[in-house]
Order: sequence, then structure tokens, then C-alpha cells
Amino acid sequence: MELRRISLSLVAPFETSFGVQTDRDVLLLKALTDRGEGWGECVAGEDPLYSPEYVDGAQQVLIQHLLPALFERDLSAADIEPILRPVHGHHMAKAAIEMAVLDAELRARGESFGKFFGAVRDEVDCGVSVGIHPSIAELLETVGAYVEQGYRRIKLKIRPGWDVEPVRAVRERFGNIPLQVDANTAYSLSDAEQLAKLDPFDLLLIEQPLPEEQVLAHAKLAKRVRTPICLDESITSAQAAEDAIELGACRVINIKPGRVGGYLEARKVHDLCKARGIPVWMGGMLETGIGRAGNVAMAAMPNFTLPGDTSASDRYYRRDITEPFVLHDGRLKVPKGAGLGVSVDHEFLDSITQWKQTLMTAGLRPVS
Repeated sequence: MELRRISLSLVAPFETSFGVQTDRDVLLLKALTDRGEGWGECVAGEDPLYSPEYVDGAQQVLIQHLLPALFERDLSAADIEPILRPVHGHHMAKAAIEMAVLDAELRARGESFGKFFGAVRDEVDCGVSVGIHPSIAELLETVGAYVEQGYRRIKLKIRPGWDVEPVRAVRERFGNIPLQVDANTAYSLSDAEQLAKLDPFDLLLIEQPLPEEQVLAHAKLAKRVRTPICLDESITSAQAAEDAIELGACRVINIKPGRVGGYLEARKVHDLCKARGIPVWMGGMLETGIGRAGNVAMAAMPNFTLPGDTSASDRYYRRDITEPFVLHDGRLKVPKGAGLGVSVDHEFLDSITQWKQTLMTAGLRPVS
């Protein structure tokens, strides 16, 4: 397994309640097997703000704990989670291993991610996430540009002091465009009255208004606002999703494969929600073309009924490390090639690589 850290500059600063990002420090994994290669991407951020995981910690736990546990084993992607279960947490690091191994397996047998996960569409509807802006005028200018590009849904980041007025302004300027908001845990249950002021704007959902551990508080909030509550940070597994649904804490769920430990666990969340009548959509973590390829393929599954944050490559990066994902009529095409279905630009990748190390494991056996 080859580990690699790269640095990619964002097209523009991206501000949320967690802070401002101007570039991405990305940890990539490449599985080198006797039947070919596979790529994985760790979505952990530079700092432990979105989740307890962060890229330096992911690198360390991969080298010291996770990959050594796979030494001297023949394995498939389905084996990764049970083997690594004794190491608590670190879902994003584990997901990167599983992704690389699954990509290698599927490439070896000529099967795409989309086919493996039961994709029912050749293209997926795309939304775009819009960060907090210095002024409403600048926000409207940014949203207007995305509407002109054809995005099929707008998501606004909100926080206390930046919620009702920006939403009102966007709704008044752009009419009935599908619109939702994301609080990234910035509110408390005592803010229910303020959040209820968003109800008249016919939003698709309010995403993760309260801290992730406050699932019961989300259930109480859901009784005090009409807008559907969507959970993101709270959903760390299929079990967490089942508990949240049972409590009435959400009517929609955001799926991020890295957050739940990998694409195989994400499939379990999808299937559970489909059975319980809970729509899902694909979240985004500023992925490169590697992570974006897997997300777009999974977003073509049947119960992904809302546009996701699977934006085009140029939303974030002037140059991606794979061929770019390009928006056509508000949609992205699902890759058809084997595995992730994208090719890495090795020359560009080498030019932005900050660190690289290779670790040896035993081998792979075919996925069932």
C-alpha cells in the first residue's frame, strides 16, 4: 500500500461554521496487487473540526495500527471492516483502505463501482454547497453563477447570525429553485424558535443543526419545525442511522462513505433508509476526482432521490488529479470504466506530492 500526501489549492476560499479553507491537504492510498492497482482517498480534513479525525492522525493510525493488522493476510474489501474493528473509530482512514482494495478488485474483474453498487442511472443530479459570505450581495452573486451553470439544487451554509436573511434573499432572487441549508452543528435546541423562522421558505431540509451526539435533541427539534431535519455528522454507521430514524430525529439522511467507514457500510445505510422510506443524498468532502468518482457512482443507487454535493471538479479545483467531472444540464455522468473508472494524472500528482511511503501487506483475494 502506497500512502501519499498532496496539496491542492481551492478555486476560492470555502467558509463554514468550522472556519475557512483555502486548500486541501489530501491523503491518498494506492493498493498495489498482483492483479493491478486501486486508489483510495481519505476525506479527513487538516484539522479535527468536522470530526475527530484529521489528516495527520489518519496517516499515523494507518501506518502504526491499521495497515499492520492486514499484514500476512489474503483479503478482500469485505474483510477490511471486521479485521480492523478492534481499532475503535478512525472511519475515514479505514474507508480509504477499503476503497483502494475495492477499486483494485473491481478493476481486476472489469466491473465498475456503479454496477457493483446497483446504479440505476447513467447520470446523477448535482447540487452545490455555498459557503458563508461577507455580505448578502456577494452571496447572491455566487449563487447566481451556480444557477447559470445549471446546478439543480443550492445548499447554503448557515450559522447563528447568518441564517434567515440570506435564505430570504436567495429565495426572493431565485424563486422556487430547490434550496436547503447546512448548519454543521452550529445551533442548540434553545434556537428552535429561530430555526422555525426558516419554515416559510419551503426548504428541502435543514442539515445537522445541532451537535452530532444530540440525537434526542434533534428528535425534539423535529417536532418544533416544519422543515425536514437531515442528519450528517450524527450518522456514523447503519446502526446510528437506524437509531436516529427510530427516535424520529430525521426525515432525510446525508450519506458520506468516509464518515461511516467506507462504501460497503454506506450501502447498508442506503438500504436501511430505502426500507424505512427515508430519502438519502450524497454529501461531499471536497474530494479529488478519485473520491468524486466513487461518490457519483454510489449516488446513482435507487434511494438517492435528492441532488447531492457531487459538484463538478471545477467547483473546487482548477486542475484535478483525474480527468475532470464536467457538469452537463445539471448532472454528472457515472463513470463506466472498471473500478472507479477514472485515470490518475501521475505527472501532475507527482508535482503536488508532499510526502510518500510504501508499506507491504500479503495479498488480495477476489471480492464475493
